[in-house]
Amino acid sequence: MFICKDGLQIMEVKRMDEILELLENNARIPLEDLVKLTGKGKKDIQKLMKGYEKKGIIVKYKTVINRQKIKGDQGVFALIEVKITPQKDVGFDSVAERIYRFPEVKSCYLLSGTYDLLLFVEGKDIHTVASFVSEKLAPLSLVKGTATHFMLKKYKEDGVVLVKDSDNKRLPITY
Repeated sequence: MFICKDGLQIMEVKRMDEILELLENNARIPLEDLVKLTGKGKKDIQKLMKGYEKKGIIVKYKTVINRQKIKGDQGVFALIEVKITPQKDVGFDSVAERIYRFPEVKSCYLLSGTYDLLLFVEGKDIHTVASFVSEKLAPLSLVKGTATHFMLKKYKEDGVVLVKDSDNKRLPITY
């Protein structure tokens, strides 16, 4: 990071982080509220946001949906740990790219520990996810093993609590 003698670059970095934090918390925050909260001008914020989008800092604006509240078929979500063999000169990147390009894969992360990749996978039912693992993922030559975990219930997503205290109808355990 380059810092100007007068310290203006430091202020700009703080302002950029503040705007990004506000947008990450609420992508629909009105521009007028961003102006009030940051003290920056409307045009400056619009210019910064366009710059973030162009540079790929802001990739997507997202809505968190509590699917448990929607009636009907919700699909099945699974977390899949994948053990892979890294390739010479490219490491895990090319294998990860091949895997994350499958449409069933919603997210893909490189991990430390026993497994190398963590996938968030979505399918219409348990059989669809099982077919993905057995027919597409496991047969890849550099995949050495997988462990699939099906999501039963989401309590919190992207910092948002999805269940209320009153949703828990179970009696407490006493001894």
